[in-house]
Amino acid sequence: RWVAARTEPALAEAARDALARIAHVLPAARREALRDSGLRIGPSKARATVPAARLQAVREAVGAQQRLQFAYEDAQGQRTERVVWPFALGYFDEVVVLAAWCEGREDFRHFRLDRIRRVRTLEERYLLPRGTLLRRWQKAQGIAPDWLDLSSS
Repeated sequence: RWVAARTEPALAEAARDALARIAHVLPAARREALRDSGLRIGPSKARATVPAARLQAVREAVGAQQRLQFAYEDAQGQRTERVVWPFALGYFDEVVVLAAWCEGREDFRHFRLDRIRRVRTLEERYLLPRGTLLRRWQKAQGIAPDWLDLSSS
């Protein structure tokens, strides 16, 4: 429900479709419990404006493990050109943040999508698997993995 209410149209539609599919296979009593659940998505503060096409392009680059090139404007208004390896998107109430390996800085960086300009997906995929980048970023940031390690099961 949160994804359906707070993300770009393509992802929101996929979330609604997933919820409908889940509800369809539940026994009747569980389907009613889902429908009548008291868990709701409340209002949020004004969200930073990100064109849906930009958000979708970045999300697709994350999924395809393709490099991105864009102009970025920081909080002080300074503009830089970046080429990054995008591996994760964080959806917050007010902003969407891209986590990426920045080729120019040779380090992990975070980019607010509302500050990205002229985004272009490059043909080349980046050199490491997305999962490897994600695990290295989590370690560098001191973030515990949010999934169980299924490979040890």
